[in-house]
Amino acid sequence: MRVAVIPQTTALTIWEAEHAGTEFAARHHGFQVYWNAPTSEDDIQQQAALIDRVVEEKYPAMILAPDQAIALMAPVQRAIHKGVRTVIVASPLDLPPGPNLTYIVNDDLTSGRMAAMRMGQILGGHGRIAILGIPPESLSTLAMVHSFETTLEHDFPGVVIAERRFGTHNQTEAQQRADDVLHDDPHLDGIFAVSSAAAGGAYVALRAQGQVGKVKVIGYEQSVELANLVRQGAIDSLVAINTYEMGYRAMESLAAPRGSTPPYIYLEPTLLTAENLDSYESRALINVDWSREP
Repeated sequence: MRVAVIPQTTALTIWEAEHAGTEFAARHHGFQVYWNAPTSEDDIQQQAALIDRVVEEKYPAMILAPDQAIALMAPVQRAIHKGVRTVIVASPLDLPPGPNLTYIVNDDLTSGRMAAMRMGQILGGHGRIAILGIPPESLSTLAMVHSFETTLEHDFPGVVIAERRFGTHNQTEAQQRADDVLHDDPHLDGIFAVSSAAAGGAYVALRAQGQVGKVKVIGYEQSVELANLVRQGAIDSLVAINTYEMGYRAMESLAAPRGSTPPYIYLEPTLLTAENLDSYESRALINVDWSREP
């Protein structure tokens, strides 16, 4: 069976990890993997075109990590109606599961709670923080941010969210927005950066202003570069998602009889800190190993 695997982008390590997971499972079942994606997470049109190509070339199955929840609903619906078995990974769409559609996604509510608990603890329950890089079209990120905010309100009412800034996946723009926030609020104590671009941009902005380590940064989504910043103490921690296991489980679900797998599978995130970053479990989330089984 030919399976099209379309991650959010080919430019980030976490999607190469998904590639490794799908290939590992595909070898067990004799499947062929077609791997392709935009070079940027902002290129929604190219991702939609890749989905239409899957339909045109009559692929029987597809694994998709959507870049945008709303714009990709129509091409995914077309694929489903043409009988393409589809597994959505990482971030859900606002489409109900069915015989041709299942979900293996990150537990966004846990991600938000995890980041909020860490932020409250490292600030001692008091301080001013900003949330940077919020993409307004991402249902997954919005759910995570809501969980982060409600957890802080309940468990750490002394931590005040002073700024909320929207963002894209462009790190240069992310740096500029972080610069603006730091200029507008010189007494900021923490930043929750809800994408790898936002975390990288926040670090560059803090370094330029000599505030690295003074303003605590918690990032979402891992990379080798961001992990090294955690190791150096330049940013505090990362909420990591297990894209390798998403890819592996997605391929396994396609090997199972239609309708025999759960409609939703939620995978737990992991908080990466300087204390656990070099453990076996954490290293597996950062460095791609094409030989391992999840």
